[in-house]
Amino acid sequence: MDFKKIIVIIICIIFFKSFLFAQQNTILIIADDVSPDYFSAFSKNTDTANTPNINTLVKKGIRFNKVWSSPVCSPTRAGIFTGRYSFRTGVGEVIVNASSPQLDTSELSIAKLLKWYAPIKYNTANVGKWHLHTTAVNQRLYPNLMGYDFYKGNFNGAISNYFNYPIIVNGKIDTAKKYATTQTVDDVISWMDTMNSSKPFFLWVAFNAPHAPFHLPPSNLCNTVGLSGTTTDINQNPKKYFKAAIEAMDTEIGRLLQYLNSKNKLDSTNIIFIGDNGNENQVAQISNPKKAKGTIYDYGVRVPMTISGPAVINPGRDCDEPINTIDIFATIVDLSGFYNWKTYIPNGKIVDSKSFFPIIKNQSNTKRTWIFSEIFKTTTDSFDGKTIRNKDFHLLRFSNGKEAFYNQTLDIEENNDLTLTSMTSIEIQNYTSLCDTLNSLISTGNCKSFNSTNLENFSKDDNNKMLFQFSNDELIIDNYNVKELDIYDIIGNDQRVKIENHIDLSFLSNGLYLIVFKLQNGNIVKSRLLRNKSY
Repeated sequence: MDFKKIIVIIICIIFFKSFLFAQQNTILIIADDVSPDYFSAFSKNTDTANTPNINTLVKKGIRFNKVWSSPVCSPTRAGIFTGRYSFRTGVGEVIVNASSPQLDTSELSIAKLLKWYAPIKYNTANVGKWHLHTTAVNQRLYPNLMGYDFYKGNFNGAISNYFNYPIIVNGKIDTAKKYATTQTVDDVISWMDTMNSSKPFFLWVAFNAPHAPFHLPPSNLCNTVGLSGTTTDINQNPKKYFKAAIEAMDTEIGRLLQYLNSKNKLDSTNIIFIGDNGNENQVAQISNPKKAKGTIYDYGVRVPMTISGPAVINPGRDCDEPINTIDIFATIVDLSGFYNWKTYIPNGKIVDSKSFFPIIKNQSNTKRTWIFSEIFKTTTDSFDGKTIRNKDFHLLRFSNGKEAFYNQTLDIEENNDLTLTSMTSIEIQNYTSLCDTLNSLISTGNCKSFNSTNLENFSKDDNNKMLFQFSNDELIIDNYNVKELDIYDIIGNDQRVKIENHIDLSFLSNGLYLIVFKLQNGNIVKSRLLRNKSY
């Protein structure tokens, strides 16, 4: 065989492989108002829902552990839809009526790119909750005008009754009288039965579940033993009904997976599962429910996410890289094999999405070193603000000018605001870096100045002699210069400690402590200690 023929064969093989990859389908599944802590696949929490199908997706895919959304539904959806932050789209709050800022129809969506511009044109459908516009007559066709061959679902942020609610079908209004979670999967299957099977597809599936109203799902979808479904019981036990709705959703996801398998589409379909924001405070599993949905605290914006399917190399992995839900935009387009999509972005239009396709292919980590979220309302309140984090530290800047700063890795529930204490040099460096990045992103803002004194893992006196040093569970101290030692917990309880060279601190539980040293010369030295025994 001559050299030219070998080259031709190689080119054909490369083309064939590229063609096959481009034929992969993508399904984006969005659960409504749910944090990672209700899924055993994402959390070590013992109070989780039974979700075998979602667990299977995680086992066969990649579990992402540091994913941020927006604090509420509409901005998260607008961000995924466009790959742009809320301050660019203008959608910064829940869309409730005609006065709410809504998504501009000129925005370039994933569906538009794959339907009109991709080298291989995709079937596109959006089924379930829309929540990017109101149900005004002139807006009901917006999903179709914005790139979807088919749309069927509810436009509003919530449905008042899971068994009877208004539904839009390609611009026309109707009434759905089947359980909403089941209705969504029925509509997905019906569309796939009638779509052009010669083309790949992109499908956006947005469940209403487990969003309020909390309710009693059909018993064939979840374990309803002990649940009466009365208003009194629901109000007294919202978490039980919340979990039941999650379990019902998982069952219907299983039915969708079975359908794909029966049609020989499962092995060619990449599936992304996410939540759109944190839990409501009624079902929050943290000590301060005020830091749940609707806030820029980590619990309000951290969501579960996994991706499984043929594109995933070396499945069963964890990813601890910071990722924004807006990054799904670029990733889905990359999954289609449409790598030069940026050339179709209009001049002057900034797309913030960064593809995590290299992570899926197990080639490299994301380019992100930080992630961002925000909420802003027409009528500003104390929860409005913008927030940014890196792998460990989290800076919150509220619209009223207040700031908070946390070591989110050590202080998971964000109870110990570091701006209220003297910070170490490492903490100050992270604060400054995040603050500068935030200012650059939004083109405004100032950073506070902090002094780092007596707050490292060691401290020295004026003569450069060591006073003390922290090492694992021990406080190593030069007792020649220390007269008294007191340890205060976060609520001010004091414990006097006997002065020794090696002081055992293993008795301290996790939390923030203030250690106060009284020196022989009468000077006072204070140090902050954040204990985390798993660290």
